Amino acid sequence: MSIERISTGKRMSQIVIHGDAVYLAGQVARNRTASVGEQTRDTLEQIEALLATAGSDKTRILSATIYLPNICDFAAMNEVWDAWVAEGHAPARACVEARLASPDLRVEISVIAAR
Repeated sequence: MSIERISTGKRMSQIVIHGDAVYLAGQVARNRTASVGEQTRDTLEQIEALLATAGSDKTRILSATIYLPNICDFAAMNEVWDAWVAEGHAPARACVEARLASPDLRVEISVIAAR
């Protein structure tokens, strides 16, 4: 099976497709001064756009890993997440507290989806 890489740089690719599996790099908000809810919303919009580029969509997400630097933001992130997930299409998911690449990031999300 071939491997397709999209938006590839020296360090990473934003999308990697292997067969019918789509792997996205961890996505973060563009506006790093926004609240965790706004950062979550922006991050999910970016995920949708990347999935569309790969020929998939949010109803085909198999797995999501969410990183929060402060687990106290769990409820605010979930409020946005719960409104975004398509009913009947919730993926397997993990949410962990972790230090992110920059202190102004409030959430990072990585997904694996089917095409």
